[in-house]
Amino acid sequence: MDKNQALIEKRKNSTAGGGEARIERQHGQGKLTARERVELLLDEGTFQEIGMFVEHQSNSFGLDKMKYPGDGVVTGFGNVHGRLVYVFSQDFTVMGGSLSKTHADKICRVMDLAMKNGAPMIGLNDSGGARIQEGVVSLAGYADIFYRNTRASGVIPQISVVMGPCAGGAVYSPALTDFIVMVEETSYMFVTGPNVVKTVTHEEVSSEDLGGAKAHAEKSGVNHFTASNDVEALKKVRDLLTYMPQNTDELPPRPTRFEYNEAKLKTIGSIVPDNPNTPYDIRKVITGVIDDDSFREVHEDYAKNIVVGFARLEGRTIGIVANQPAALAGVLDIDASRKGARFVRFCDAFNIPLLVFEDVPGFLPGTDQEWRGIISHGAKLLYAFSEATVPRITVITRKAYGGAFDVMNSKSIGADLNYAWPTAEIAVMGAKGAAEIIFKREIAAAENPEERWLEKEAEYAEMFANPYRAAERGIVDDVILPEETRDKLIAGFKMLENKHEELPRKKHGNIPL
Repeated sequence: MDKNQALIEKRKNSTAGGGEARIERQHGQGKLTARERVELLLDEGTFQEIGMFVEHQSNSFGLDKMKYPGDGVVTGFGNVHGRLVYVFSQDFTVMGGSLSKTHADKICRVMDLAMKNGAPMIGLNDSGGARIQEGVVSLAGYADIFYRNTRASGVIPQISVVMGPCAGGAVYSPALTDFIVMVEETSYMFVTGPNVVKTVTHEEVSSEDLGGAKAHAEKSGVNHFTASNDVEALKKVRDLLTYMPQNTDELPPRPTRFEYNEAKLKTIGSIVPDNPNTPYDIRKVITGVIDDDSFREVHEDYAKNIVVGFARLEGRTIGIVANQPAALAGVLDIDASRKGARFVRFCDAFNIPLLVFEDVPGFLPGTDQEWRGIISHGAKLLYAFSEATVPRITVITRKAYGGAFDVMNSKSIGADLNYAWPTAEIAVMGAKGAAEIIFKREIAAAENPEERWLEKEAEYAEMFANPYRAAERGIVDDVILPEETRDKLIAGFKMLENKHEELPRKKHGNIPL
């Protein structure tokens, strides 16, 4: 056999993974192989592999007889929509995708290249965890990856797709990245599995209930996007990347074409109900002003009292943060504050302007919230907005009460433009509670306290439950009609295109974690 033919055979052997039987087993579980996933993720014909022939160097516990070219992970680079990305894809057919030192070294190699060349890093995770036979060196390999995840944070976008098991120390690399996509039924994440949980806490729980895609989408918030299968998950990643720049020094890509149905302007004014206590879906307001079919919600199933996601305005990427009156009346609680803060910081890190729709009656009261630290968690959202230097515009659609008004991107914490609809109510608190406090003695002394209370409530509402006091003081820049919102936002963000603002010199701030 000549040398060229020998190379071809070696390549063929490397691409075989763990063998035909294990590949069939992978397919039988509804999962694609590592290489199939890479091919679907990247533009056709663009994948360039690195480290195809790498093998582990361990001999303990029979590992010398278990060597596979590539060592259970496919690494390299290619294009998504014509733009450079780096990728690793763990191969569960090779020793359960377990992470050895050389497996980790391959991942670190492409992560280093991604940082040097300023391009997104995408990890396709499907691994049984550390390779136990290697002992502590496999754990050191995980730490090498974690270190690079942390160094890359805010420099390049990092996306993790969990497409199989991801347990123990393995979960911390995805947790350090910007977004996690999980696949229903076939993926799970947890620090300790069901058997350990049963031993320690005597709870009986399945892998799916403990750390499946649904559990992490609804309960923990670890999972940002849920897909029904591998193909859908990879399509979501390809779509998500179109909203992001390559790195922190670039702007998001701007499509040359966009569509907007002008008929939406005729209905936007009827979305907010006349009764200030009636809920409505803030998503209708969002879709009413942005480009058609451009909203990509993040964390859709978690902390539903706040809505966050990417959208486009005349083709330009923006990040949206919006209180959701249809869930818990749109109050801010611990989960909503964390969700909003995380998204705001991502947008600020990658030069994505922020649009805030505000309808917030305050923070959620109660012992549970106070004892779990709503003060410090709420401060995370406040910190995130205050720290952000990207263009920021707020539109107050209805309630803007108390400290929550300040937190939701008010001018006093650095918003560039604040608009209010005529339905806006900007005050320290709602008229009912305010009247009870301000006129307490007068109400108590009245012949008909209930009637006097209603009179004073109406008096306070007339005075403060509108946007004009705030407009008089310059706290909002303009009161606008709902149908004017899109044009105002387009003009505002265009005006802010060259905004330049620098934070005070420091190593880093101390966000209330």
